[in-house]
Amino acid sequence: MNVALWIAASVLALAFAAAGLMKLTRPKEALAGSQPWTEDFSAGTIKLIGALEVLGAVGLILPGITGIAPILVPLAATGLAIIMVLAAITHIRRHEASNVIANVVLLALAVFVAWGRFGPYAF
Repeated sequence: MNVALWIAASVLALAFAAAGLMKLTRPKEALAGSQPWTEDFSAGTIKLIGALEVLGAVGLILPGITGIAPILVPLAATGLAIIMVLAAITHIRRHEASNVIANVVLLALAVFVAWGRFGPYAF
């Protein structure tokens, strides 16, 4: 199970690092073409979401590898799960059903990592 948790955390970290870096490095106007939900949010909010995603990605991996504050791994997974719930709500409100599927998959992975690292497979 430990291997499955590491794989899930790694997949989540890669996905959120890529998405977060994109939000941090591209202007709102450039994101609007591929991510129409950005129309509903200010540029600052989009940057904040990107920063939280990058921090969550780091929090999924670094504490577990270093052994420093490993409680941050399930906390990061929980934070990313909350972000995915809010993202799904935004996509449902905007009638973007195809995006909700990705949110649910990432939410399930985040909940799995949080459950495993808070519970029976904690560091």
